[in-house]
Amino acid sequence: MKILTLCYEFPPIGGGGGRVAEKIAQALAQRGHEVWVQTAGMPHLAGGEIKGGIHIHRSQSFRRREDTCSVAEMGLYLVTNFFPALRLARRWKPDVLHVHFAVPTGVLAWAVHCLTGIPYVLTAHLGDVPGGVPEQTTSLFRIVKPLTNPVWRDAAQVTTVSHFVADLAQKAYGRAPLVIHNGMPPLAHKREFITGNTLRIIFIGRLSIQKNPLLAIEAVAAMSQKNWSLEIIGEGPLGAAVRNRAAYLKLEKQISFLGWQGAREVADLLLRADVLLMPSLQEGLPMAGIEALHHGLSIVGSDIGGLQDVIADSVNGFLCSLSAQEFASRLDSLAASPELLLAQMRASLEKAKDFNFASSVDVYEDMLRVAAKREG
Repeated sequence: MKILTLCYEFPPIGGGGGRVAEKIAQALAQRGHEVWVQTAGMPHLAGGEIKGGIHIHRSQSFRRREDTCSVAEMGLYLVTNFFPALRLARRWKPDVLHVHFAVPTGVLAWAVHCLTGIPYVLTAHLGDVPGGVPEQTTSLFRIVKPLTNPVWRDAAQVTTVSHFVADLAQKAYGRAPLVIHNGMPPLAHKREFITGNTLRIIFIGRLSIQKNPLLAIEAVAAMSQKNWSLEIIGEGPLGAAVRNRAAYLKLEKQISFLGWQGAREVADLLLRADVLLMPSLQEGLPMAGIEALHHGLSIVGSDIGGLQDVIADSVNGFLCSLSAQEFASRLDSLAASPELLLAQMRASLEKAKDFNFASSVDVYEDMLRVAAKREG
């Protein structure tokens, strides 16, 4: 098949959703399909390149930061990427479009579909549905929902990354998406289950309201056990506030701010860590959580929809209310009991089998093939 992937965030731009799009596109290319990607560009990124067997074309979108995209910048993405996407679709004549993010990419895909007849498969992430990230998108959906209704209606197939997102989509758009969990290829090396005297905690994600990094700081500060360290990977609008809070609590010696790291560096850090800390307010199906499972980490996270697919409470981690004291108590139990920690780490490796990357790609490949046979 000839597959044109449309995604407004694609590495190194964006977060977990863009990384999911990249992994799927590269896997499809490895299976012999021709895959092109049309995405947003920034001045420091090449306009075109071949990476992992896929052709990536970036059109400047006037985006200011890799890790954050405003509503205005989403609008600029649609304006600057519309004609490049349409020209590519007409010239290259792909069999199908694979579209990540109903907002804003879905609007672009729908327009290209209407003008070319090329069918599209929509993969929706958390922020694509009303109620997914309410503090960020409630006002946005009051404006754009009339535009997103036809995006969902006219898609040949619709998928989502978790049951939580699927339920929200069903309520908002009346379509029952197929849930395809994010997967990850098995690691080339095995995890060594060796715990030290220090509980090695890691936080991965945008330093944003949704990821709730300030609660992570309050949680470790409230721990009664003192044998812990915390490494924070990521940047974002709350970066200064998080650093200031750590300094105020005099935790600089135990907390390391590492900024954004490459995939290989993140994998190395996960192999050295014991616990992934995820105090998020909302999640679809976080790639950080999937990666933590495959690297054999206990996961201590919020008791929310997207994490309930990843964490079996008291088995491979803990689900907590949004209370620093409850997070601290769960972390204390792991710091005080190497036996409990090792049991949860081994349970995560076992649960990782539920998130098999090859199986996920099988489903995407079948859906794209079926959609490609559908007339525009």
